[in-house]
Amino acid sequence: MSDDDRHREKMAKRKAVQDAEVASKTIEKGLLIVNTGPGKGKTTAALGLALRMLGRGHRVGVVQFIKGAWDTGEARALKTFGDRIAWHALGEGFTWETQDKARDIAACRNAWEQARALMADASIRLLVLDELNIALRYDYLDLDTVVAELQARRPDLHVVVTGRNAKPALIEAADLVTEMGSVKHHFSAGVKAQEGIEF
Repeated sequence: MSDDDRHREKMAKRKAVQDAEVASKTIEKGLLIVNTGPGKGKTTAALGLALRMLGRGHRVGVVQFIKGAWDTGEARALKTFGDRIAWHALGEGFTWETQDKARDIAACRNAWEQARALMADASIRLLVLDELNIALRYDYLDLDTVVAELQARRPDLHVVVTGRNAKPALIEAADLVTEMGSVKHHFSAGVKAQEGIEF
């Protein structure tokens, strides 16, 4: 038997296994997705899903809990989709910049109310809750309430939660959790945040 024939036979067997695996998955539902970990790319991955959903003709909501002060490339780009994107940057900057706990809590509560409104909007198919994990980490929102409301969302709504240090209760409730590791980061070598990469 030639190398090509062996390869074809091996790939045919692999395809049969793969096809059977795919065929066994029959549930369709809105997913609760958590992007966490110390590595870069949590929001970037969530916004990649937003772009994919927009490309499929669906409406997307984005609520940013801590971020908000920066003029970002992703906000500019996604806003070109007009009313198909509901973009709400409701944070006032990183907690070490505001240095006002009461103000941070109020901003997070306001952002959560906006998130709840978007969860109730039947036209939204994907909701990105950017840096919600940070708001939960600092107890700016009640964890049990947030998890319960995420679990009680309508069945076809996908939600992506981003931010470091996801709480165990949220991880337990999620359908998909990705932890982004930090192997190497240019910031450690003195490279500043750059347009088009960080914002």
